[in-house]
Amino acid sequence: MRSDFAKFLLVPVAAISVSACGINSVPTAEENAKAKWADVQAAFQERANLIPNLANVVKGAAAQENKTLTEVIEARAKATSSTVNVTGADLNDPAKMAAFQSAQNQLSGSLSRLLVSVEQYPQLKSQEGFLKLQDQLEGSENRVRITIRDYNEAVRQYNTTIRTFPDIIGAKVIHGAKEMVPYKSTTEGAEAAPVLDMAPKQ
Repeated sequence: MRSDFAKFLLVPVAAISVSACGINSVPTAEENAKAKWADVQAAFQERANLIPNLANVVKGAAAQENKTLTEVIEARAKATSSTVNVTGADLNDPAKMAAFQSAQNQLSGSLSRLLVSVEQYPQLKSQEGFLKLQDQLEGSENRVRITIRDYNEAVRQYNTTIRTFPDIIGAKVIHGAKEMVPYKSTTEGAEAAPVLDMAPKQ
């Protein structure tokens, strides 16, 4: 009788021991971080999808900004290139993350310069199409900022999990877990939405 009771107690104790050693918590934290990274990529892609429309509007009304516009188009091509693509499996590769971040930051910088430069074109600022695109871009940049914040929090939780006892046991012995790389802007403020003052000049 006592033997049966002891066996009965061993089942939940063993289950708790397994879960406490990172068997489940490590892959759960990893999948959460990967899902958040997918959100980051979707937000950057949404921004990239708006640029061709912006280019067409600016091309027609601000031909003098062709150089800046070319920079934006080239930066977009680089930022969406497969050579800087980062998958969930690459999130622990600092070099790949740095290349991705650099490409996105370059696009952010050239896009901000373009938006600021077109302030001097009243005919462009009054176009409904441009104003709509401006709102969409600002909304897209805000989503980028939010998804980066959420991804970095998920990475922090994952990295903490794989370094903390008892999860570190499962992380190292079973999963061979490696720390993930948080997203860091190489250009200060590049993850923030660009501000474009559309108020008429006095």
